[in-house]
Amino acid sequence: MKSDVVLDATLKGFPVAAEPCPVSQLGARSWNLLDDALAYPVAVLRRPALMHNLAWMQDFVQRKGVALAPHGKTTLSPELFRMQLQAGAWGLTFANVHQLRVGLAAGAQRVIIANQLVSDADLDGLDLLLRQYTHVRVWFLVDSLAQLDALADWGVRRNNPRCWDVLLELGIAGYRTGCRTHDQALALAQAMAASTVVRLGGVECYEGGLGRCDSAHDIEAVSGLVRSVQVLVQQLDAQNLWGNDEVLLSAGGSAVFDLVIPMLKTQVKSRPVQGVLRSGCYVTHDHWNYARYLKLVETREGLSASLQPALEVWAKVQSVPEPGLAILTAGRRDVSFDQCMPMPVRWAARGHTGAVAIQATPESWKVKSLSDQHAHMVFDAEWVWPQVGDRVALGISHPCTTFDKWRWMAIIEDDGRISGAISTHF
Repeated sequence: MKSDVVLDATLKGFPVAAEPCPVSQLGARSWNLLDDALAYPVAVLRRPALMHNLAWMQDFVQRKGVALAPHGKTTLSPELFRMQLQAGAWGLTFANVHQLRVGLAAGAQRVIIANQLVSDADLDGLDLLLRQYTHVRVWFLVDSLAQLDALADWGVRRNNPRCWDVLLELGIAGYRTGCRTHDQALALAQAMAASTVVRLGGVECYEGGLGRCDSAHDIEAVSGLVRSVQVLVQQLDAQNLWGNDEVLLSAGGSAVFDLVIPMLKTQVKSRPVQGVLRSGCYVTHDHWNYARYLKLVETREGLSASLQPALEVWAKVQSVPEPGLAILTAGRRDVSFDQCMPMPVRWAARGHTGAVAIQATPESWKVKSLSDQHAHMVFDAEWVWPQVGDRVALGISHPCTTFDKWRWMAIIEDDGRISGAISTHF
């Protein structure tokens, strides 16, 4: 993976007539989004919000006495990974070995693969990366005796004595992966302790599927999972089933991350505990789904404000074919729509530049549907009409499914000045 990706006309959003430019040098071009320097649509990260979010989450985990390993699947951006690590992240989290490769190249020293590895290709790849990066620690999840047998079988077939660092996953009935009962988990932990192919480093769970954006429900549901994990951890400790001198306890999506802190701080008698929160979407936040969950976090934590939306996709008004309807130059290929339609949040009239040119959109501007390359925005024809050539910033929900539509994103200042860029590696 190249350390400094070259931006050129092969990438969406980069102007065809511009000379290629390394990611690290884009800010030196003195371009401004409002000068129409880039080709629309274009995905941008607002730098002030981005830096605020990095600092806010790091302060949150430090106050709570736990560590942060942001989930890298959100952005899969080495530039953002380095920012997160420089801000103080303990490590990074990934979903698979392909993503792990990007994180290790970006400098991660500790990584949790929050997933089960079962295929030869993944195990071959992880083995290769561990031989290339001899100073790193990587843990992945195990949730069944069948998976443990597959790991042992790989070692025999490859004549490889590798002993993997793993975490036992406790799951939730009807949801994703993970042992469903304590009896299953205890039997698996005992088998791992007797195995020569794994070292049991700790326990992991994922609480995100329990969230309903109802604080009373979410507190009760997540607290039940937390208590279940705590009981299991005490059982494993009583039987001395750990494979390392420190126990890792990990959880934490991006919606109800405050509610798993008690689990991450579970104490055991035999050795120290490191709690690791894995929230990933905090780095850019969003304008709807995580925003509504965050209001509940703020209430529970007694906060007046916390994370800020940093990710926007800017489009141009390309047609106003009838009263009350404007067609924008961004569609399903450009912006997430799996949780809700993108939301017009800011706009700048054609030809207007500078910070004062960027205004909040009128409340009546709404995206009612998306085509592959177009957004269909309705508006109140009796008030402000968008004009052909106007610029509209679309706010998003679920950053993960916007990031994977772009190979790069510009970093902008509040006045639209382009001060940098990031690359992605999906």
